[in-house]
Amino acid sequence: MTQLGADPLAEARPGSYWHDRHGVGPTTEPLVGDTAADVLVVGGGFTGLWSAITVKRRHPEQDVVLVEAEHVGHGATGRNGGFISESLTHGLSHGLALWPDQIEELLELGRANLRGLAADLDEQGISADLRLTGKTVVATTPHEAASLVPLAELMAAHGEDVTVLDAAGVRADVDSPTYLAGLRVRSGGGLLDPVALAHGLRDWALRLGVRLHERTPITSVSPGVAATAHGRVTARRIVLATNAYPAPTRRLRKYVVPVYDHVLVTEPLTDHQWAVLGWAERQGLTDAGNQFHYYRPLPEGRILWGGYDAIYYFGSSTSAAREQRDASHRLLARQFVETFPQLDGIRFTHRWAGLIDTTSRFVPYLGLDRSGSIAHAVGFTGLGVAYSRFAAGAVADLLDGGGAPAFLTKAPVPFPPEPLRYVAVQATRAALAREDVTGRRGPWLRLLDRFGVGFNS
Repeated sequence: MTQLGADPLAEARPGSYWHDRHGVGPTTEPLVGDTAADVLVVGGGFTGLWSAITVKRRHPEQDVVLVEAEHVGHGATGRNGGFISESLTHGLSHGLALWPDQIEELLELGRANLRGLAADLDEQGISADLRLTGKTVVATTPHEAASLVPLAELMAAHGEDVTVLDAAGVRADVDSPTYLAGLRVRSGGGLLDPVALAHGLRDWALRLGVRLHERTPITSVSPGVAATAHGRVTARRIVLATNAYPAPTRRLRKYVVPVYDHVLVTEPLTDHQWAVLGWAERQGLTDAGNQFHYYRPLPEGRILWGGYDAIYYFGSSTSAAREQRDASHRLLARQFVETFPQLDGIRFTHRWAGLIDTTSRFVPYLGLDRSGSIAHAVGFTGLGVAYSRFAAGAVADLLDGGGAPAFLTKAPVPFPPEPLRYVAVQATRAALAREDVTGRRGPWLRLLDRFGVGFNS
């Protein structure tokens, strides 16, 4: 514990806790020269790994090559909170707003995907600390608290296992003076260790015979061929799984904006501190607001605390330096102590940011190019840890000449070019913040709702 007034971030390591815990692991050689394959997968995160595995399981005879610009799990895969969701629609309310006639099918597909994920990990012996704990959603304003009862009724009507908690009930679960009410959603997904999962998927892919080349950035893609810094790959079919990073085909860039999401991890709590908090089930929690926090216990008794201050930079710009935005991390540190004043003085040991690949409708966009040979799966908008497995199956269906769910293959509303893109993102961010304060959806958000744009969950 630090002394009163000490800087809680003074000793925070600039980098992902998950990467620090596991390291990079054994890496493969970069691709030098030319090679040929049946299928090339671009991107070594969850989407690329699941895509390579899915194709190879369906077609063991096919030669599958996966290339990654850095190392497996370098991007959002290794920088998230490790939350897994059963939702394919970014929440029930959002799904009902956009796909009311399909909602029951989409709910069951999402639940089946989560069951399949757990079964795959068990079958392959992948130790990723998977715990299907559900989640708790907490309200910290009166209008948020009032909204939870009708939301719980809606969720229960669609088969969710949900309990409404008053202030005393939610504080008996996890104690914070900011909590006015809560929902304990026992059917609401769970938690895992994302880098352990990525490393397990990498090993599984290698066992299947996937050829993996790390430190191999792709510089351009066209039907049948992809260029690297030191050669090229010819392939009958190509899967683009670059997510928030700039796609090697420009046509995808108008559909995805990269948003930086910031995260802190505490030092290990003492047994007394955990006893004061409660948190007996060690589930994940989120706020009920638009600008929400997500937080969860970690191994070694730590707490991961992230979210709220999502930052978009002009021109969809990204850089390693932007992963250490001091103002965002200090805001998170203050909000942590506001939420848990009994932990005032605690130190944070890790600070980082990761990119969220965001589409205008808050669900991924899957499809094929005009040649029918280049598939893409981008825009998971924060749900990629579990969703990527489902998307990989849909991508494999497309490559096999079949169909994929229409709610994923219909192109979302594209983001406008700059400078309108930056203006629109900032206007939306400000409008969401106002709704969090007032509880009223303003004219800008209502306009976006009419066009199926934005977050309505």
